[in-house]
Amino acid sequence: MIRRFEICATFVLIAALSGVACHKNPKPEAPKPPPPAATPSAKPEAPPPPPPAPTPAPAPAPTEEELFKNKTLEQLNAEKPLTDVFFGLDSTELSAEARAALQKNVDWMKKWPTTKVMIEGHADSRGTNEYNLALGERRADTIRNYMVSLGIPVDRMTIVSKGEEQPFCTEETEACWQQNRRGHFVVTAK
Repeated sequence: MIRRFEICATFVLIAALSGVACHKNPKPEAPKPPPPAATPSAKPEAPPPPPPAPTPAPAPAPTEEELFKNKTLEQLNAEKPLTDVFFGLDSTELSAEARAALQKNVDWMKKWPTTKVMIEGHADSRGTNEYNLALGERRADTIRNYMVSLGIPVDRMTIVSKGEEQPFCTEETEACWQQNRRGHFVVTAK
């Protein structure tokens, strides 16, 4: 009987190590549950959206020089970068206001040293055509000489007299005549 006990104890030890018990039937391993079935209403998960495209750096704003270079003479003259100057009746003298305006015009021409201008001398409708043409020329010449004295080379300016032929205002009043007694600037080259 001891021998049987030893055999059984050995068998139990072997069974314990192998997972089988003495005189017992081994239990079958429980099957794993199947994965849950997909529900028909569930949509497949969409892939995440792609990252946003990198935005290009904004182009640098054009410089003042680039803007100036790209303008036509018509565009430039439409902007009126140069101020007209006005004269008294039958006068070619520059008032303090006219000198201040001419200083600004000179500063602009110095900033843009390749520019050239035409200075038009105008007169009001009183007086003869010949007188007004001569007066317009003297006014344009006075303006040019003053601008030369402020440092603008004479070869950057031309003069022309318009006399009374191209009035700015057509009413026959002093306020209107005052607007016609002027020196007017036209940019002719950039």
